[in-house]
Amino acid sequence: MRNLFFAALGALFSLAQVAQAQAPATDFSRLPAGTEYRLFRKDATGHYQPRALAPTDAPYASRAGQVLTVFMEFRTGRDSVLMNSRQLQPLPQPVALPAQVTSGSLEEALGLLLPGDSAIFRFPADTVFAKTFRQPVPPFLRRSGNKLVVLASARELVTMAEMTARQQKLQEESVRQGKALAAAQMTKDVATIQAYLKKNKATAKKTTGGTYYILKKLGTGLPPKTGQTVRVLYRGTVLATGQEFDSSAKHGNEPISFVLGQGQVIPGWDQGIAMLNKSSKAVLLIPSPLAYGPRGAGADIPANAVLRFEVELVDFK
Repeated sequence: MRNLFFAALGALFSLAQVAQAQAPATDFSRLPAGTEYRLFRKDATGHYQPRALAPTDAPYASRAGQVLTVFMEFRTGRDSVLMNSRQLQPLPQPVALPAQVTSGSLEEALGLLLPGDSAIFRFPADTVFAKTFRQPVPPFLRRSGNKLVVLASARELVTMAEMTARQQKLQEESVRQGKALAAAQMTKDVATIQAYLKKNKATAKKTTGGTYYILKKLGTGLPPKTGQTVRVLYRGTVLATGQEFDSSAKHGNEPISFVLGQGQVIPGWDQGIAMLNKSSKAVLLIPSPLAYGPRGAGADIPANAVLRFEVELVDFK
């Protein structure tokens, strides 16, 4: 859970009302390690009002082992926005509240919050980077006053089991949506490949997984088996533009080696090379879900690009 939270610190969020309510340094309370804080809560009219930390709040002690969900914005001491969790992830970030809190850490500060609270925290950058991020303070942050300001809005307090179930449900939904998008893109890419074959009067075979291959030269013997190491010469282009993005010629004409069927290459390669025998030459036409999908690859392979590879299976063992 900790890794999940800190992996999301590269996002962005806005607490405009709280930011407008910032007061002079004398109005901030201070924790022993130097963390300054102001707590806020909405009143009946929907406006944020300062909230004192009451002894009955029992921060951390009563909430250890649970998960607090929080939106956060990170700023320099000079008020430049660094990160915001809402722009990259519309859901609040889960923060596990451990039984043993580290003084001066971000978790210690967030442990002051109750669901519905908002807060402004000001950390000595040296302390919070050592206690929470476990790395040196970036030079730009040190030059900006050696302060890290965090605006936080706490939403829910849930058990670890509840949060785990939520994360699993979200992951399952993401997988479902990904499969649906890939299926739709596959249909579109197949139409593109068939149009290409018709235009070029070419005949292709299709693997069970969906990769098309045109045999140019038939080799000898049986094709390689899953787990065998194959050596392949290749030239890759984007089907729509003919733009070359990589080739063996760019690497001293040395065949690329990989273990077949182990996911060391894109799925279209695993499928297509498995159809060839030694010394075969072929053209692979690979739908984007079997290549680099919606992410693309670098500057040369755009999102959802159908790829064309001229390949030669040199040998395998």
